[in-house]
Amino acid sequence: MEEKINRRKILLVDDEPSVLRTMERIIKMIQRECLSVSSAEEARSVMKEEIFDLILCDIRLPGESGMDLISYAISEYPETAVIIVSGVDDPEVAEKALEMGAYGFIVKPFKLSEMIINISSALRRQKLEAESRRYREKLEQLVAVRTTKLQDTLDGVIQVVAQIVESKDPYTAGHQRKVAELACAIACEMDFTTDQVKGIRMAGTIHDLGKVSVPSEILSKPGRLSDIEFSIIKAHPQVGYDILKGVDFPWPVAAMVWQHHERMNGSGYPCGLKGNEILPEARILMVADVVEAMASHRPYRPAIGISIALEEIVKNKGILYEPDVVDACISLFSKKNYCFTSS
Repeated sequence: MEEKINRRKILLVDDEPSVLRTMERIIKMIQRECLSVSSAEEARSVMKEEIFDLILCDIRLPGESGMDLISYAISEYPETAVIIVSGVDDPEVAEKALEMGAYGFIVKPFKLSEMIINISSALRRQKLEAESRRYREKLEQLVAVRTTKLQDTLDGVIQVVAQIVESKDPYTAGHQRKVAELACAIACEMDFTTDQVKGIRMAGTIHDLGKVSVPSEILSKPGRLSDIEFSIIKAHPQVGYDILKGVDFPWPVAAMVWQHHERMNGSGYPCGLKGNEILPEARILMVADVVEAMASHRPYRPAIGISIALEEIVKNKGILYEPDVVDACISLFSKKNYCFTSS
């Protein structure tokens, strides 16, 4: 089968001409090509001829429903991102679409800024996932031939990925490395096995991988984030998981990355997991992440300091954070003079 071309194209599917014209203008503003159709049947036809990077699809269409088209697109074209554009503000429908694999859900009438942010974020994520998928295929071929060098290869890839994340967000340069180091120290304090500590180090080193899909202007914004901007930030554990889940690590690295913002009482994200639903390794990462973040400078606030950070985890011990993890972390700083390295 010949490789299809026009890889940077966007497919618009809506039966309202005025909506299509508006979306076409927006796509033109971000300098992308687009093709517009008014039904699922038309969409299926053009998708057989071209591969699209992104599909913006209405749920209510004449004939076949938009949800059926979305299911088909996600199943048959895994490298194509999908965003729902609907006149129905229904959380259950939105949740179902996101569970199916849609990248976003936008309610009409949509705002220009909201549409541009969602499209740009989806295209970044789609490109990264496609590149990651292709890289995984190459990596798996390499591993099959050179299995003895797997660990060194993974370590090298992880370091490169970590540098990519931190180049996107210079304000948190070193954050992932410091979180990984503290998490490993906590794990050792808790007598985790050497193998478990290796996995924690790898997950900690790239735990914010999903932030590559977040626009830089949001990451470095000095003021308060809007609800839309914060929702994009909150998606980064899921994005990181989606990128890593196909890699055959010796440890549950993808799951650790996915769960590092969960909380013991279920108040975290992206899944609201609680208690034993959260991996022991992820419970360590969440504490290390909170302590390092509070102790360091951020664009929206100065460094709060390590003493306040430790007070935070003690105050919420057994509520947000695993008690044994908190005790081990406090012991490191108070009894063993642990401190973050500067480089």
